[in-house]
Amino acid sequence: MAKFADIYYKIDPWKIIEEGFDEERNMVSESIFSIGNEYMGVRGYFEEGSTCEKLLGSYFNGVYEYSTDVNRSGYKGIIDHTHFMVNSVDWLYTRILIDGERLDLKVSQYEKFSRILDLKAGTLSREFIWDTKSGKRVKVKFLRFLNMNKSQEGFQRITFEPINFSGNIEVIMALDFSIIHESKGKCFWNVIKKEASDKRAAIIGQTLTSNQKVFSGFTFKSDSIIGKSVYEDEKTIGYNLNISLKQGEISSVDKLVSNIVLKDSSMDNEELWNTGINSVREQEGKNIDYALEESKAYWNNIWNRFDIQIEGDEKNQQGIRFCIFQMTQTYSGQNPTNNIGAKGLTGEAYNGHAFWDTETCCFPFYLFNNLKAAKNLLEFRYSKLGEAKKRAKMLDCAGACYPIATLNGEEACDLWQHASLQFQPSTGVAYAIWHYVHLSDDKEFLFNHGAEMLVEISRFLKTRGAWGGLNNKFGIYAVMGPDEFHMMVNNNSYTNYMAKKTFDYTLEVLAEMEEKSLDLYNKLRKKIGFTEEELKDIKNCSDNMNILYNEKTKIFEQHEGYFELPHIDVNSIPVEEFPLYNNWSYDRIYRSDMIKQADVLMFLFLYNQEFSLESKRANYEYYEPRTIHESSLSPSIHSILASELQKHEEAFKFFGFATRMDLDNYNRNTKEGIHTTSLAGAWLNIVYGFGGMRSDGKVLKFNPSIPKAWNSYSFRVVYKSAVLSVKACKEELTIKVLNDKSVEIEVYDEKYSIDSEGITLRIPEGWRA
Repeated sequence: MAKFADIYYKIDPWKIIEEGFDEERNMVSESIFSIGNEYMGVRGYFEEGSTCEKLLGSYFNGVYEYSTDVNRSGYKGIIDHTHFMVNSVDWLYTRILIDGERLDLKVSQYEKFSRILDLKAGTLSREFIWDTKSGKRVKVKFLRFLNMNKSQEGFQRITFEPINFSGNIEVIMALDFSIIHESKGKCFWNVIKKEASDKRAAIIGQTLTSNQKVFSGFTFKSDSIIGKSVYEDEKTIGYNLNISLKQGEISSVDKLVSNIVLKDSSMDNEELWNTGINSVREQEGKNIDYALEESKAYWNNIWNRFDIQIEGDEKNQQGIRFCIFQMTQTYSGQNPTNNIGAKGLTGEAYNGHAFWDTETCCFPFYLFNNLKAAKNLLEFRYSKLGEAKKRAKMLDCAGACYPIATLNGEEACDLWQHASLQFQPSTGVAYAIWHYVHLSDDKEFLFNHGAEMLVEISRFLKTRGAWGGLNNKFGIYAVMGPDEFHMMVNNNSYTNYMAKKTFDYTLEVLAEMEEKSLDLYNKLRKKIGFTEEELKDIKNCSDNMNILYNEKTKIFEQHEGYFELPHIDVNSIPVEEFPLYNNWSYDRIYRSDMIKQADVLMFLFLYNQEFSLESKRANYEYYEPRTIHESSLSPSIHSILASELQKHEEAFKFFGFATRMDLDNYNRNTKEGIHTTSLAGAWLNIVYGFGGMRSDGKVLKFNPSIPKAWNSYSFRVVYKSAVLSVKACKEELTIKVLNDKSVEIEVYDEKYSIDSEGITLRIPEGWRA
């Protein structure tokens, strides 16, 4: 696997620290130093402006625009235009001048630069000493953070400490809607209204075609202002503040911001304006120091619940906390109209779209830490069921086909081979419904929303498939599996197996509804019109699903004809040719048995206990050497299975890419935004990998191992309302419940009832690295 670490940030258990500014890494650092709260996110760009290469990114979850590019192929099923998460108002807009010289770290003289993301406080801070051309020296500090509870609120503090002079400094604080969406090269906002009063500035922007609106307003506070004037441009509003500085004394100016998103037409412009202004008025009565203490309290609660502790490995301790921090920033279940983008709210890559990774990779993190958030992810999919049904119709099928990439429920992937051939989102939604209900026993959700999605997904899979082949089995033809390096294949094993499990669960749920909640069963039957004949047909498809499994070798063939493909030694590919998408002709990627990421191994992970250890070993040893891991999730899935197979060194090697995928820029593309899937994969890697947790059986199971380099590690999960603490040392394992619950689990294949007293076991020899 051609991945090499680019270690740059100082190792610290609770902070990401940049000492000295490397302009060449600026965009990578902007991604790393992003802050967010699900509602909005902002990259770690220099708010004072800079002529360095940068991606000035400010995003709101679910705020999108339609592309002006039109696909004119005219073929049915291929979308004619896409949509993308649009770069929004720069609410941190600042300009700083002394004696007419503007601060710009590309050209300004400075020293003692540092930038710190504090994972305990949820803050981004930056400081340096600015040496002006006129000989003045001033220490400048920036602080920014977001309100994690009242998510429309953001805070900024700028502090000045003059070293060798007393005098004035000019600070412009504003709100700017002229922001350019870099990948499209244009601004997508019109300004509807803007205004600046005595201590309050506000503006409303509206997207050009999707007609979504954002109100942004702020107030400012400082004891050192000696003059101010309105600062205004076509799409910008704010203040030019004249601040008095005294040598050796600290002066500061605070900006308290309120951003309100309107995704629909529930308010007119006047209502939105008045709502926004009232929100800014609330900010006027607040103190930024108090808001900072609230932020620290929020994150203290998060770490008390979510923290993973590693003794003996400072790099991965920092790495896993960074992952947990960013996962919490990206999504916390505030609103079921939000989802998880492949880059979170940290960049324009993948257009901000949510993919099937949400249900298969990110979902368990919330399922075991924040059940409400997990449910809301499913509610998002239910709210988009209408769009999924329209998509199925575009593909000449019945039921519901969830899009491979989306923000608003519509298919947004403009690569037809992915949009029309990949059905992982649909089977992923079905899997997540099963996983959620299996662990939560939330039959209210299942009967009211889940069952309807399951029936519609099953309808799609049934009509997308066909009977055929020499064995006259039911299969799904002309597809692309998770691998993505093989297109238009027949009977991809992942697709077929996940479809079979969807069919089976759908029938199981309907049978349970008919027995236990006949009124809801009849209501659903009337609403979507399923018949007994249709259900028999679904069962017949499941019973006769074409699964390409060799009983003798215990190996699943990835798809028909895969075993006959030319073999390529992935280790023979020169390092400089990675990533292959950027260096190989597109068709060349499809010419061999080389795999991009886990495909067969993915469903062996998702339904782990359905398969024998012998089969998992055979498939791992066959497919791993053919995999180049050009996906941020792939190393984690391989590490999890390697741990189960007691390939401890191999498991730890793959794990090394997970927690520090972005911190060490392994894929050389962190500048585009962080890899949300890798963040979630790192959590999976420790809990499901080294912790050996399995959640697809009747009870929760653990088979913990411990890497040789570690002295111990510990994590927590919430299972059936019990807060389980798992700690593994070199030879000893302790599991206990931290609240007043008790729960039945299995550890190393033995059953235990766990309460607050817990159990302590010796780790078996084979599970020690």
